[in-house]
Amino acid sequence: MKTRTRPVAAHAGVVEIELIERLTRGFERSPYQLNRRHETDAELVRIPGTDLTLAITTDGVSEEIETGLYADPWLVGWMTVTVNASDLAAVGAAPLGLLVSETLPPTMTADEVRALQQGLAEACRAHGLPLLGGDTNAGSRLHMGATAVGLAPGGTSLTRVGCRPGDTLYASGPLGSGTAFALLQLTAKTDGDAIDTLCFQPVARLAEGQAIRTLASACMDTSDGAVTTLDELMRLNATGIRVDLAVEDYLDQAALQVARAAGIPAWMLLAGPHGEFELIFTIPPEHEVELEAVARSMNWRPLRLGSVVAAPGLELPLDGVSRTLDTTRIRNLYSESGGDLAAYRAGLDRSIDR
Repeated sequence: MKTRTRPVAAHAGVVEIELIERLTRGFERSPYQLNRRHETDAELVRIPGTDLTLAITTDGVSEEIETGLYADPWLVGWMTVTVNASDLAAVGAAPLGLLVSETLPPTMTADEVRALQQGLAEACRAHGLPLLGGDTNAGSRLHMGATAVGLAPGGTSLTRVGCRPGDTLYASGPLGSGTAFALLQLTAKTDGDAIDTLCFQPVARLAEGQAIRTLASACMDTSDGAVTTLDELMRLNATGIRVDLAVEDYLDQAALQVARAAGIPAWMLLAGPHGEFELIFTIPPEHEVELEAVARSMNWRPLRLGSVVAAPGLELPLDGVSRTLDTTRIRNLYSESGGDLAAYRAGLDRSIDR
């Protein structure tokens, strides 16, 4: 079972970790399960009598619908698939299929239901996840959830555990678009040009996850935001992380425009409670050359952010000076601020060790 904090959960970050521990206490563990709680984005189960590992994950978008973050029915359908496909990507699994659970309220129009199903279908095609089946119900509110299934050769799945000091830190692509999208959706403080520029339609990095399955020492997707992802990797591996690249060099350019229009520092796009569904992963020195070759063959440009270090904490270059962020505080901050963006920003400012 994984930690999940999107987007405004009452039990965020470390608090949610404690909640999951309480909820799962007393359940028997499968003798075929390879991962422990929190160690992977998808659960990994050895298939007896084969050299294959089953990757299976389940996720919903209830909070995103409730808060109005996903207001467009088409996007609700798209994201129902994507949040689950991204979990498969983070463990390096090849997709097998998807089961979908839909609860449709009577207030939905025929056009809205049609758009919802179109978003689901297009995302399934984009991710190579055939719809295997599912369940459809009626209820007072829209709820969407899914279970994705994938396969990986035995012993080669990615987990969040295994990075060591000296490993290089990468992102599969530009960061920050998830927070920028949330800022646009949940406030009206940005200009029209910024809204038109940012198109939020993430595609899970399934091919990239499979490409680094035997190369990376640890991997996690950024569905909960980059800072939360880095905090979890540091916590599980008892390490620190130093980012060397200037923040403007690895942030999504449209997201940067949103930050400027909203008058917030660019680095705060890393600290939002909603992510962009990229992969953050670590590569040991002996696999760097092979990663470069694989990436070239795929026409993929992973972003080299920095490195894993022994000293705990996340270091970022801010205004030309290396600063340490209180990542544990940040991952709990949005829920603690009650969704008050002014209080949230003030808390982010206080999270920098000056």
